[in-house]
Amino acid sequence: MSLLAVGAFYVCVTAGLVLLRWIDPPTTAVQIERRVHARLNDLPYSKRYHFVPLAEISLPFQHAVIAAEDAGFYQNHGFAWRDMGHAIDEDLTDGRHLGASTIEQQLARNLFLSTQRSLLRKAIEFSIVPLMEVLLPKHRILELYLNVIEWGPGIYGAEAASRTFFHMPASRITREQGIALAEVLPSPIHRKPGRLPAYGTRIQERMRELGW
Repeated sequence: MSLLAVGAFYVCVTAGLVLLRWIDPPTTAVQIERRVHARLNDLPYSKRYHFVPLAEISLPFQHAVIAAEDAGFYQNHGFAWRDMGHAIDEDLTDGRHLGASTIEQQLARNLFLSTQRSLLRKAIEFSIVPLMEVLLPKHRILELYLNVIEWGPGIYGAEAASRTFFHMPASRITREQGIALAEVLPSPIHRKPGRLPAYGTRIQERMRELGW
């Protein structure tokens, strides 16, 4: 990749982040990736994606997702260094891959990159996070994240997930339902809400530790 291409990429990312401060994204890189993959492999694909303001996602739902995915979200600056260290140790000792990705890292991946694992993608993801921290306030980062992440095949965002799995808007999701939905996030293509009670208990315990 030439320096010119790299520079153009980061100009586009920076401009995109500035616009995302006020404009809701009509799509994301991961959504495009999923559609292209389905088309190339002649697979059915139906997208459910409805962006809603953060105020229209219930607080218990927000808290469950934060507890599950990035408990230090309001304290860190886009990186959970201790968790990343533990993940590296696990990779080196027994080959397991623990994500240790913060909400900002996951958002950068969803908006601009792909789901494919590689050191290059991780490095680019890392480089986008400081830009995101500078250009977007925390509440907007959380709003974007909750609205674009995958909750299942073709299901993007809290509103679509709530209506798909519980037949109600995200504003009415209870604590228990929020925990069930948060269980899905580490592997949204393969998991269903409420199927991992042990993990749900861990999320609930983390919520209590955080005062929720």
